[in-house]
Amino acid sequence: MTRTFNAPVDLLWKVLTTPEYIKDWWGPEGFTNTIRKMEVREGGIWDFTMHGPDGTDFVNFYYYIEVKPLEKLVMEHRQHPKFTIIVQLYPEGDHTKVVWQNVFDSIPTMEETIRAFKADVGLKQNLERLANHLGQHSPGARI
Repeated sequence: MTRTFNAPVDLLWKVLTTPEYIKDWWGPEGFTNTIRKMEVREGGIWDFTMHGPDGTDFVNFYYYIEVKPLEKLVMEHRQHPKFTIIVQLYPEGDHTKVVWQNVFDSIPTMEETIRAFKADVGLKQNLERLANHLGQHSPGARI
Protein backbone atom coordinates (compact mmCIF):
# COMPACT_ATOMS: atom_id res chain seq x y z
CA MET A 1 0.00 0.00 0.00
CA THR A 2 1.11 3.51 -0.70
CA ARG A 3 -0.33 6.46 1.15
CA THR A 4 0.66 10.09 1.62
CA PHE A 5 0.16 11.55 5.09
CA ASN A 6 -0.14 15.22 5.96
CA ALA A 7 2.69 15.03 8.46
CA PRO A 8 6.45 15.58 8.27
CA VAL A 9 8.74 12.54 8.10
CA ASP A 10 10.15 13.09 11.62
CA LEU A 11 6.64 12.86 13.12
CA LEU A 12 5.83 9.75 11.10
CA TRP A 13 9.06 8.10 12.24
CA LYS A 14 8.28 8.98 15.85
CA VAL A 15 4.82 7.38 15.82
CA LEU A 16 6.21 4.26 14.08
CA THR A 17 9.06 3.72 16.53
CA THR A 18 7.93 4.97 19.95
CA PRO A 19 5.92 2.66 22.25
CA GLU A 20 3.76 5.40 23.77
CA TYR A 21 2.52 6.38 20.30
CA ILE A 22 2.36 3.11 18.37
CA LYS A 23 0.35 1.40 21.12
CA ASP A 24 -2.52 3.78 20.41
CA TRP A 25 -2.91 3.12 16.69
CA TRP A 26 -1.31 -0.22 15.71
CA GLY A 27 -3.73 -2.85 14.43
CA PRO A 28 -7.22 -2.99 12.97
CA GLU A 29 -10.17 -1.02 14.34
CA GLY A 30 -11.01 -1.82 17.95
CA PHE A 31 -7.62 -3.31 18.84
CA THR A 32 -5.43 -2.14 21.72
CA ASN A 33 -1.82 -3.05 22.48
CA THR A 34 0.39 -3.90 25.43
CA ILE A 35 4.04 -3.38 24.56
CA ARG A 36 6.60 -5.22 26.65
CA LYS A 37 9.71 -4.31 24.69
CA MET A 38 10.46 -2.19 21.64
CA GLU A 39 14.13 -2.04 20.65
CA VAL A 40 14.11 -0.13 17.37
CA ARG A 41 17.59 -1.06 16.14
CA GLU A 42 18.95 -3.68 13.82
CA GLY A 43 18.86 -6.94 15.78
CA GLY A 44 16.32 -5.53 18.26
CA ILE A 45 12.90 -6.99 19.01
CA TRP A 46 9.39 -5.68 19.39
CA ASP A 47 7.45 -7.83 21.87
CA PHE A 48 3.78 -6.94 22.32
CA THR A 49 0.25 -8.28 22.55
CA MET A 50 -2.61 -7.06 20.40
CA HIS A 51 -5.93 -7.25 22.23
CA GLY A 52 -8.88 -7.82 19.91
CA PRO A 53 -12.26 -6.20 20.55
CA ASP A 54 -13.66 -9.68 21.30
CA GLY A 55 -11.08 -10.21 24.07
CA THR A 56 -8.75 -12.42 22.02
CA ASP A 57 -5.05 -11.76 22.62
CA PHE A 58 -2.50 -12.03 19.82
CA VAL A 59 1.09 -12.25 21.08
CA ASN A 60 3.56 -10.84 18.55
CA PHE A 61 7.33 -10.74 18.19
CA TYR A 62 8.91 -8.75 15.41
CA TYR A 63 12.64 -8.72 14.76
CA TYR A 64 14.16 -5.53 13.36
CA ILE A 65 16.25 -6.47 10.32
CA GLU A 66 16.92 -3.00 8.94
CA VAL A 67 16.51 0.39 10.61
CA LYS A 68 17.37 3.55 8.67
CA PRO A 69 16.03 6.48 10.73
CA LEU A 70 13.52 8.64 8.87
CA GLU A 71 13.78 6.33 5.83
CA LYS A 72 13.08 2.63 6.29
CA LEU A 73 12.03 -0.09 8.73
CA VAL A 74 12.19 -3.80 7.97
CA MET A 75 10.69 -6.19 10.55
CA GLU A 76 10.28 -9.97 10.47
CA HIS A 77 7.34 -11.75 12.06
CA ARG A 78 8.94 -15.18 12.50
CA GLN A 79 6.06 -17.04 14.15
CA HIS A 80 3.12 -18.26 12.10
CA PRO A 81 2.12 -16.56 9.86
CA LYS A 82 5.65 -15.71 8.72
CA PHE A 83 6.04 -12.40 6.92
CA THR A 84 8.22 -9.33 6.66
CA ILE A 85 6.99 -5.75 6.93
CA ILE A 86 8.87 -3.17 4.89
CA VAL A 87 7.97 0.47 5.57
CA GLN A 88 9.65 3.15 3.49
CA LEU A 89 9.23 6.88 4.13
CA TYR A 90 9.62 9.57 1.48
CA PRO A 91 9.49 13.18 2.68
CA GLU A 92 7.50 15.52 0.47
CA GLY A 93 7.75 18.85 2.26
CA ASP A 94 5.25 18.81 5.13
CA HIS A 95 3.86 15.50 3.85
CA THR A 96 5.31 12.01 3.86
CA LYS A 97 4.66 9.26 1.35
CA VAL A 98 4.66 5.83 2.98
CA VAL A 99 5.14 2.64 1.00
CA TRP A 100 4.11 -0.32 3.18
CA GLN A 101 4.68 -3.89 2.07
CA ASN A 102 3.81 -7.14 3.82
CA VAL A 103 5.88 -9.88 2.20
CA PHE A 104 4.79 -13.41 3.13
CA ASP A 105 6.97 -16.51 3.10
CA SER A 106 4.59 -18.15 0.60
CA ILE A 107 1.40 -17.55 -1.34
CA PRO A 108 -0.53 -20.11 0.77
CA THR A 109 0.56 -18.29 3.95
CA MET A 110 -0.63 -14.98 2.51
CA GLU A 111 -3.96 -16.47 1.40
CA GLU A 112 -4.49 -18.12 4.79
CA THR A 113 -3.65 -14.87 6.63
CA ILE A 114 -6.13 -12.91 4.52
CA ARG A 115 -8.83 -15.58 4.95
CA ALA A 116 -8.32 -16.22 8.69
CA PHE A 117 -7.33 -12.75 9.93
CA LYS A 118 -8.58 -10.44 7.15
CA ALA A 119 -5.04 -9.01 6.99
CA ASP A 120 -5.82 -7.01 3.84
CA VAL A 121 -8.66 -5.15 5.55
CA GLY A 122 -6.62 -4.89 8.75
CA LEU A 123 -3.74 -3.16 6.96
CA LYS A 124 -6.10 -0.57 5.48
CA GLN A 125 -7.59 0.04 8.94
CA ASN A 126 -4.12 0.20 10.47
CA LEU A 127 -3.08 2.97 8.08
CA GLU A 128 -6.36 4.81 8.70
CA ARG A 129 -5.71 4.64 12.45
CA LEU A 130 -2.18 5.96 11.81
CA ALA A 131 -3.62 8.90 9.85
CA ASN A 132 -6.05 9.68 12.66
CA HIS A 133 -3.28 9.46 15.23
CA LEU A 134 -1.06 11.79 13.21
CA GLY A 135 -3.94 14.27 13.02
CA GLN A 136 -3.89 14.49 16.82
CA HIS A 137 -0.23 15.54 16.77
CA SER A 138 -0.19 17.76 13.69
CA PRO A 139 -2.87 20.49 13.87
CA GLY A 140 -5.05 20.49 10.79
CA ALA A 141 -3.40 17.35 9.46
CA ARG A 142 -5.40 15.25 7.08
CA ILE A 143 -4.67 12.65 4.47
